[in-house]
Amino acid sequence: MKRHPDSPGVIAWPPLLYAGALALGILLHLAVPARPFPPGPARWVAGGVLALLSLGLALWGERTMHRAGTNVNPMQPTIRIVTGGPFRFSRNPLYLSLTGLYVAIALLANLLWPLVLLVPLMIVVQQGLVKREERYLEAKFGEEYRAYRARVRRWL
Repeated sequence: MKRHPDSPGVIAWPPLLYAGALALGILLHLAVPARPFPPGPARWVAGGVLALLSLGLALWGERTMHRAGTNVNPMQPTIRIVTGGPFRFSRNPLYLSLTGLYVAIALLANLLWPLVLLVPLMIVVQQGLVKREERYLEAKFGEEYRAYRARVRRWL
């Protein structure tokens, strides 16, 4: 995926980062199997509910960005700051949805290694995506972004 020069310079397309960490977790599971949760319906219910909530949040965030007339892909220019929909509660609802879906998959498949890799994944997301986007948005939108950042939490 080609990066536009007017973009935050994120290190990778976000779904690719999450998919890569999940794939690595599955490979580690194949090498050293570990099931962190006992069998039973609670894991399925928790994973299923988290997956549905995450997908709903992703759709809501994407629709909100499209309606605002800006790019969803962080490798493309941001046309305007989006403050409606889920962006009223979090500056990063799409990353929250990816994180929720990642955890849901690990729960549903009962895989330990993807959960272990969640910590380094979130460090990469924070440093390689979020902080770069924040610098870009502040440089591009100045006070408008600083006011939004002061009102709305980064994550939750």
